[in-house]
Amino acid sequence: MNKIEIKKQAIAGTLESSDLQITIDKNENKGIEINLQSSVEYQYGKQIKAVVIETLKKLGINDACVDVVDKGALDCTIKARTIAVAHRAAEINENYDWEELDSWNV
Repeated sequence: MNKIEIKKQAIAGTLESSDLQITIDKNENKGIEINLQSSVEYQYGKQIKAVVIETLKKLGINDACVDVVDKGALDCTIKARTIAVAHRAAEINENYDWEELDSWNV
């Protein structure tokens, strides 16, 4: 998969139960910074952050400012929302390689 370049701020997801809302923006040469809001942060905060970071790195994104508002999302939802927001931020609207993305064991 080609490296994805963040061109603009983007958002994906909802604030509904079992979902999360994720916002991403540029964070040039500062790594991946995650601001997490979750009622289960104490129990699952490390795992939520790990899924977001691993998914972004697999997309070739190493610098991003990410805000996550979690409402009890499962790992598969976190991964899907992260992929969606990264593609929106890169202004990629088509030609997702879903077979490759689905093979990731995040």
